[in-house]
Amino acid sequence: MTDTHAPRADAYPGEALIDHGAIARNLRVLRAAAPAAKQMAVVKANAYGHGLLPVALTALASGSDWLGVAQLPEAVELREGLDRAGVDRASAPVLAWITTPGSDFAGAVRAGIDLSVSWTWVLDAISAAARAVGRPARVHVKIDTGMSRAGSTLADLPALASALAAAQADGLVEVVGAWSHLSRGDDPSEGGLASTASHVGIFERGLRVLGEAGVRPAIRHLAATAGILWHPETHYDMVRAGIGLYGLSPDPAVADSRELGLRPAMTLRAPLTSVKVIERGAPVSYGGTWRAPTRRWAGLVPLGYGDGILRSASNAAPVVVRGPGGDVPARCAGRVCMDQFVIDLGPAGGAAGTPGSRSG
Repeated sequence: MTDTHAPRADAYPGEALIDHGAIARNLRVLRAAAPAAKQMAVVKANAYGHGLLPVALTALASGSDWLGVAQLPEAVELREGLDRAGVDRASAPVLAWITTPGSDFAGAVRAGIDLSVSWTWVLDAISAAARAVGRPARVHVKIDTGMSRAGSTLADLPALASALAAAQADGLVEVVGAWSHLSRGDDPSEGGLASTASHVGIFERGLRVLGEAGVRPAIRHLAATAGILWHPETHYDMVRAGIGLYGLSPDPAVADSRELGLRPAMTLRAPLTSVKVIERGAPVSYGGTWRAPTRRWAGLVPLGYGDGILRSASNAAPVVVRGPGGDVPARCAGRVCMDQFVIDLGPAGGAAGTPGSRSG
């Protein structure tokens, strides 16, 4: 299935074509790399721009066991969409890992959203919400294993573990999981491997601290895509399929998508608005960072960094033009502007297309 996300065709020139067959295939590849672990499909940030609910439904249909997002409001949006689609809540747990003071914890508990707990203030807020709603909240305790980001440090974990045990005994929370994140899982250097080993060691120590307090989560998860592919010792009970779900490598310098058996799921497409001849030496775009090496054809694509085209694509990104004679390879020439960029069609590029030909 291919899903197209775009406003009305006459209102916006670009469209993102999402290949759900590729998403399903990528999930199978990642499951084969961690066959004994449950799989969480990470669909945060509108499924990395691929469409929150459609990707979530594809992931569940492809065998993913959990869904994960960063922001709590997106988790609630996802749960509401799954409910409308008739997906049983027990078969599709949703974890949200970012909350702030004032977050709607009661709404999260009512929606059956699993919540991450790094600090006692979060646990206190969740416990109060659970008491008000009249049902226990499902939580995953986050351990800081070396990113110095979210998560309880080993120094703070005993107090948090005791508070979790008390809240669990009072029927306010169910500690479903314990988790963390690798900071250098995509780094095969000696330092990167040492970092990952350190993360695993700290995670194990954290699990022991929790166990000593009587908190024994059934779901331990540490690996994202890099861990899935390159660190089987990090698989534990569940793995989180993020960037790999969408067909991209955690680090193309280590192994690109093709080498990993992954297929990018998104194609960005737009019509050319101009095709014209430029003379040898003609500067292109801001700063004149690219000059025509010969007399040649240039095409204009009506998308730019305001639409998510990276500035780093300047003078580099490959583009395919679908013209009347078939697909023609091209490349970004000059800097990417906010709402358009130029492509080099080469000396014979006039045959590649005319305004209206599709680039992607």
